[in-house]
Amino acid sequence: MTKSLYREGSCSVLAVQKIIAGKWKLSILWQLSQGTKRFNQLQKLLSEISQGILTQQLRELEQDGLVHREIYREVPPKVEYSLTTLGESFMPVLATIRNWGDQYLNTRSESHTI
Repeated sequence: MTKSLYREGSCSVLAVQKIIAGKWKLSILWQLSQGTKRFNQLQKLLSEISQGILTQQLRELEQDGLVHREIYREVPPKVEYSLTTLGESFMPVLATIRNWGDQYLNTRSESHTI
């Protein structure tokens, strides 16, 4: 019984790991939690990311249902990215990760100053 519960639990963890795997996905989600962004805005906010990687990770987040891509039929074409309801439901998890990261960084900096 323990093994099957472990397997069920690990499948959920692996599913989340697969969705957020990628160096920039959490940063992209965090930026979109602050409001709808155009591609160039995201690229400026995440200045170290290449255009190709940003495109790829946005597509993956869109396929996984966390990001919505709105295409406006105008010249030049305008595309905006925002969180879906599912993406918004991930924000408390991301806030917890951010809080843990703050605590970790504080602990690490304190242990290096002693």
